[in-house]
Amino acid sequence: MTRRAVFLDRDGVLNRALRRGGRVSPPLCPEELELLPGVAPALARLRAAGFLLIVATNQPDVARGRQRREVIDAMHASLREQLVLDEIRACYHDDGDGCDCRKPQPGMLREAARAWGIDLASSYMVGDRWRDIEAGRRAGCRTVLVDGAPEEVEGCRPDHRAADLGRAAELILSGEAGPAASGRR
Repeated sequence: MTRRAVFLDRDGVLNRALRRGGRVSPPLCPEELELLPGVAPALARLRAAGFLLIVATNQPDVARGRQRREVIDAMHASLREQLVLDEIRACYHDDGDGCDCRKPQPGMLREAARAWGIDLASSYMVGDRWRDIEAGRRAGCRTVLVDGAPEEVEGCRPDHRAADLGRAAELILSGEAGPAASGRR
């Protein structure tokens, strides 16, 4: 039996992305991890509709020496306590590492699909950056871009756009984010 999933980026989709020095930045510690409004109810609605909920997040600051993996693990534990999530997958590599898991590569989504028996064509990737959308496209998922930093979405061609995760969940559950392929090549 195949299952459907909603893959979710972390920073900017589930929790607030911060601005430091004019750049978008992830929280540095669990105390800075602030859920965005409406995230918990949106995830609960998706779960009730039978979707697996899997976070797929790039965390390159570990490879860059600016963050410790155990701090990210603590933030993920906090997310699991607050939200109905089936799994959190993280890539700790940087662009130069050439891994298949760092978005825009689809490795995290494909590995989760194998592990959970997920039909990627019936699944969604929800993100706020071009890397998220491209990973979803490469994996064969439908994609929903939530409003994010304008500098991070240039050239991005999602299937759908939404103001936030709550609206993305509405699109998915209503069927509006169905097989339409407006952003596919």
